Formats: sequence, C-alpha cells, structure tokens
Amino acid sequence: MLIVMKAHASEEQVRGVCQKIESLGLRPHSIPGSQRTAIGITGNEMELDPGIFDEMPGVQEVIRVSKPYKLVSRDLKEENTVIRFPGTDATFGGNEVAVIAGPCAIESREQALATAERVAKAGAKFFRGGAYKPRTSPYSFQGLAEDGLKILAEVRDRYGLLIVTEAIDNESLDLVEKCADVIQIGARNMQNFSLLKRAGKARTPVLLKRGMSATVEEFLMAAEYIMSEGNYNVVLCERGVRTFADHTRNTLDLSVVPAVQRLSHLPIIVDPSHGTGKRNKVTPLSRAAVAVGADGLIIEVHPDPDRALSDGKQSLYPEQFDELMVEIRQIAGVLGRTVANPVANPGARRTSPVAATAAGSAAAR
Repeated sequence: MLIVMKAHASEEQVRGVCQKIESLGLRPHSIPGSQRTAIGITGNEMELDPGIFDEMPGVQEVIRVSKPYKLVSRDLKEENTVIRFPGTDATFGGNEVAVIAGPCAIESREQALATAERVAKAGAKFFRGGAYKPRTSPYSFQGLAEDGLKILAEVRDRYGLLIVTEAIDNESLDLVEKCADVIQIGARNMQNFSLLKRAGKARTPVLLKRGMSATVEEFLMAAEYIMSEGNYNVVLCERGVRTFADHTRNTLDLSVVPAVQRLSHLPIIVDPSHGTGKRNKVTPLSRAAVAVGADGLIIEVHPDPDRALSDGKQSLYPEQFDELMVEIRQIAGVLGRTVANPVANPGARRTSPVAATAAGSAAAR
C-alpha cells in the first residue's frame, strides 16, 4: 500500500501518518519527491483497509500497489531518483552520465595510483577496484582485502575520486562500508538476501549488479530487499546475462535499461566490461549503453592488461579509455545529457573523508 501526501503536507502530518503505520506493527518508508511525499508500507502480510488513512490530515490518496516490489516502483516515486554525494558534483541518475573506471582488482599501490591518475584526467569521477574478489576458481587471485581498502582510501585522498568497491559477505561489508563511497554487490550475490539486508542497514549507497540469470522482476526484488531495510540509495547495474552465445563472455542486455526505467525510479548503469568479456567490444557497447539511456558506465581500465591478475582481457588500456570518453560525450550531447570533461590536474580535486561526508550522507532526491 502507498500513501500519497498532499503537495503542501507538513512534516508533522507526514510524521503522524508514519506513527500510525508503526502503531499497526508495520514499517513506514517516507520518500520525498519534488511535488509530494509518498509513504510506502512494508511488513503487511494481509491487505490493509485504506479507510485507516483516508481521513488523516495531509493525506491525498491511498493506493494499492499490485507489484511485488513497492519501494522500487514508480508508483511510489514518479520522478527519477538522483543520488548525490555532498562535497562533490558527482551524481547517479542526474543529467550527467556517471563514469566509474578502474581495474578489476587492486593488485598493488603503484597499479592503483597509476590507473586512478589516468581515469581521473579523462573525466571519471568514480574509481572502481576490488579489494575482495569472488572468483570462480579458489586458486585465482582473491584480492588484497584490507590492504586493498587502504590503497583505495589513498586513491580518493590523492585524486578526489569516489570509491566503488565490492563486499562479498557481511564481514567484508563491515570494512567496505568504512572505506567506500559506494558499496558494490556483485552478480553472484544478487540474491544473497542476508547480505542485501545488511547493505540495507548501511548509510552508504549501494551498486547492485544483476545476477547472470536474473529476470527484471528478480533484479528489482533484490533492490527491494535493500530499500526495505531503510537504504534508499540504490543504483542498478546491468552486467550481462548467461545465454547460449559463445562469442562473448556474457550477453549484454541493453533492453533492460528502458525496461527498468519504465518500472522503477532508481538509476541504472551498464557494465560493458563484464557484459562482453572482450576488450574490442567494450567501447562499442559503451556507446550503445549511453545511446539507450543508461545513467552511467562502469569500465575496467588497467595500465598493463596483459599482466592483470584479474579480467585483463576485458580491460581497456588508458589510451582506449581516453578515446571512449570523447565518444560518449558526443553521444550524450545528442540526448541532452553530459559527460564530465577532462581534468588537467586531478590531484587538485579532493573529496572529504568518507566517514564524514559522501558515504555517510549521500541522499536520494
């Protein structure tokens, strides 16, 4: 059930409705919009009587939500969610197409800093890099763990890049939350419901990757798990699904972008690196993702991909990333969107410590 407040409903009236919901043993989710505040209700196993709320001060209407996902749905919030990072001009879901770039895994301090400098100069505002790596083989490189997080913190301090890195379980999430500006939940964990609930209790925005066999509804329901715990700052990510095709690592499903945007207010970005698994396909699919309306890209970049410890075959050389940024700026401009311009001195672009600003205070509007 969804309660839509009047355009000029007071904070006291919104609070009164929330208290009424709590008195019924249910959980209210108050999400302000540009024109109205909507209050979602979770925890009800049976249908509620709309009359309970119809006559309360400030209530405009009560709507039954037929979809299994409620907080994710456009029924709750008509306009797009824009996730902002205080102290920066970086966003997900805004007019600017967000660009996340960096190596698959943090291998060393030198590798991370060299990559960060190049992607920052090219205009990326987010740096990706795995400190914890869930790998198909137990004998493959598993990441530097806490040492990797320390290197990521140095990247942010030196180049002002916001950090996106993966948590693979509840224990690693506790550590990642202290370091990252965005917590990534990987495709293998899209339906790890205990991890999703833990991410929902975090104050840090969450980047949720689509599982390799997940339907759109399953994808959105995974986001609902996070939002139902109170974290409304969720970014969806299409990273390819498993099909019979063997010419790519996965099949990048760009049709999911407009499909999700019709159903949900959450921003959705695309990962053409994992979506194709082949370097020569990353740039063309990145162009296509921007053209189809994606809110951002997450691109693997490595200074020496042939010697990468993880996913070198799908990592761009820095020079290729520079060219990609030029091309997607042109495509974004046709759609009335922007991509950040190159930065001559990325070392001058600093963000505040994560605990005090971005990760602790990012707010969906």
